[in-house]
Amino acid sequence: METKVLPACPVETTLMLIGDKWKVLILRDLLPGTKRFGELKKSIGSVSQKVLTAQLRQMEEGGLLIRTVYPEVPPRVEYTLTELGYSLKPILDAMWNWGEEYKARNA
Repeated sequence: METKVLPACPVETTLMLIGDKWKVLILRDLLPGTKRFGELKKSIGSVSQKVLTAQLRQMEEGGLLIRTVYPEVPPRVEYTLTELGYSLKPILDAMWNWGEEYKARNA
């Protein structure tokens, strides 16, 4: 197993894991619970299937979510946040609150 060299700055490390717009939206949509690929694609909206797949795989590699494949026909794949993924909830809550405040001031 190769060892990843993480940035010296903790903020940079966090951004490395969730610094993409789609990753933050995936986190937002998985916080309430497990979702299937199609549900994520629908709830996120304009993301392409290719990009969503790539983002989900990166998040799985980062330990933020678990991908479960059920041996059915057609195959069913579900995504669930790990404990590490759920630990990002306060960050997303802070982003939500900041966005609400910004919208209120600039509407």
